Amino acid sequence: MNFQQLRSVREAQRRGFNLTEVAQALHTSQPGVSRQIRELEDELGIELFVRVGKRLTGLTEPGEQVLPVIERLLLEAENLKRAADDFAQAGSGRLRIAATHSQARYALPPAVRDFRAHHPDVVLHLQQGSPQQIARLLIDGEADVGIATEALAQYPELVALPCYRWTHSVVVPPGHPLLEGPLTLARLAQFPIVTYEPGYTGRSHIDAAFTAAQLTPHIVLSAMDADVIKTYVELGLGVGIVASIAFDEERDRHLSAIDARHLFEDNMTRLAVRRSAYLRDYVYEFIQTFAPPLKREAVDAARHEQPGAGGGEPELAWSKAA
Repeated sequence: MNFQQLRSVREAQRRGFNLTEVAQALHTSQPGVSRQIRELEDELGIELFVRVGKRLTGLTEPGEQVLPVIERLLLEAENLKRAADDFAQAGSGRLRIAATHSQARYALPPAVRDFRAHHPDVVLHLQQGSPQQIARLLIDGEADVGIATEALAQYPELVALPCYRWTHSVVVPPGHPLLEGPLTLARLAQFPIVTYEPGYTGRSHIDAAFTAAQLTPHIVLSAMDADVIKTYVELGLGVGIVASIAFDEERDRHLSAIDARHLFEDNMTRLAVRRSAYLRDYVYEFIQTFAPPLKREAVDAARHEQPGAGGGEPELAWSKAA
């Protein structure tokens, strides 16, 4: 049994049993992948894949049971390599951050700038996606740190720590009727709305507020990106609901923002890591740079708790208007 055999099995499942794609991902040949899988099956004495001719079509029942073990072995092998790197290449390496667009665009830049100033030999890789995609990258060992608002706390394989609270704003063109008088959900529901896709940037709290008020908002466009939302507000498509941090008075001088924190529940940005991952020293330092309350001791304490144990979360030291 060797790691190449284990990687061949894992990649076959991840890539929809397409051995051509597996071979490309592992930088080998398709016959080589087939041989690695067959050799592992022969050694284990079971078939891991359902086959139609020479084509793999799914996992067998034993394969379903074995795959999580293979995943753990490969993740622990990566942990071992990172532990060795801490001693062999202290202060250098790579840091893979997965974040939603809003976090990558508005919340991350100051932390990245400050981290780079102290760790010039660490190469940063930034990936963007939905909270669900970010969780998957962390669980699969393809990201070291994940940052998002929703969903990260729903995965027992991850520890998702609170970073800061933020609120929403309504953005409108100058002279819009909503700028006159108090902002209410009933008044807001009278206009077409441009806001985030479901699952992004506090959208669930927006939907929940309208539902609780028995109102049906007329959402004419949804997007992952606050800049896209503001662009269409400028074009007159509707009024926008965005994270407050996404509005800059100088940059967005063609729009006006109205504080909407009284309409929608506060949102929590969370930073997540895989519970079983080995975190290099500079990963802890990045985490604290992004969220000062998350010192190494707090991160480790949370990681060592059993999922759902209810041990509490680190106290938030700050909030954002975003």
